[in-house]
Amino acid sequence: MATTAVRMRASASSSRRTLGRGWVIATYATLVFFVLWTVVPFIWMFLASIKTNKEIYQDFTILPKVVYWGHYETLLFGETAGGGMRASARFSAWLRNSTIVALAVTTLSIVLGSFGAYAVTRLRFAGRGIMARGLIFTYLVPGSLLFIPLFQVVATLDLVDTLSALLLVYPSFTLPFCTWMLMSYFRSIPVELEEAALIDGCTRLGVLFRITMPLSAPAIAVVALFSFTQSWNEFLYALVFTNSVTTRTVTVGLTQMLGEDVFYWGQMMGGAIIAALPPVIMYSLAQRLVIRGLVGGAVKG
Repeated sequence: MATTAVRMRASASSSRRTLGRGWVIATYATLVFFVLWTVVPFIWMFLASIKTNKEIYQDFTILPKVVYWGHYETLLFGETAGGGMRASARFSAWLRNSTIVALAVTTLSIVLGSFGAYAVTRLRFAGRGIMARGLIFTYLVPGSLLFIPLFQVVATLDLVDTLSALLLVYPSFTLPFCTWMLMSYFRSIPVELEEAALIDGCTRLGVLFRITMPLSAPAIAVVALFSFTQSWNEFLYALVFTNSVTTRTVTVGLTQMLGEDVFYWGQMMGGAIIAALPPVIMYSLAQRLVIRGLVGGAVKG
């Protein structure tokens, strides 16, 4: 009897170890799949950007025979047919426009999102709960349903084909998430800290900028990266609200890189690689803050 019980326990323990190894293998296999799913498109773009035009249009090689940096040189310093502008001038203008819009929208999202989140979490007023729930419902509305009424607003204000139109429209999808994220984090900050500052003569704005926001640095990092990435990568609104070479952002401009009926695939892939660098660098530098902000906002909210 005792021997049988020992054997049964040993068998159960072996089964658990086997099951545990199976879950570990499945987890790593899933991670490898998603890593490849994410990385392979970037590898493909980079390989296409260092191929010659002959290898792209005629030979259809996967790996370049010789590393060719001519597409990057054309984007940054050279000329090409079509568009009436130097290729480097067009690409520089697109990068500049994307940078201006992304930085401005990020700043607006942080400032206005902080005001809204602090008001909802700390002040008492009628309709506060409805407003908080309305924020997340607003964020869930797809942009494909909003660009027509937003275009009417932009046209009424005579802002079509200007960067001001994008500065007006982009907060419509960055602010709801940013406000909701900051609300979750502001709730985790002890109210006693703010009450002590108010007793010492600090104003509400002073409390927000001197106490609440510094303590919410991880959440603000998440908000900043989200706003910057969404504004930098946005395509639909930029395509609808801008139509000239000088006002396009880099996401729209890359699709317009053609001469007559020929797409400059090498330059397009090189431009896509360059355009992908700012968000990647920002996420790499602020990775720990992002993880702290996301986990803190999820748990403490």
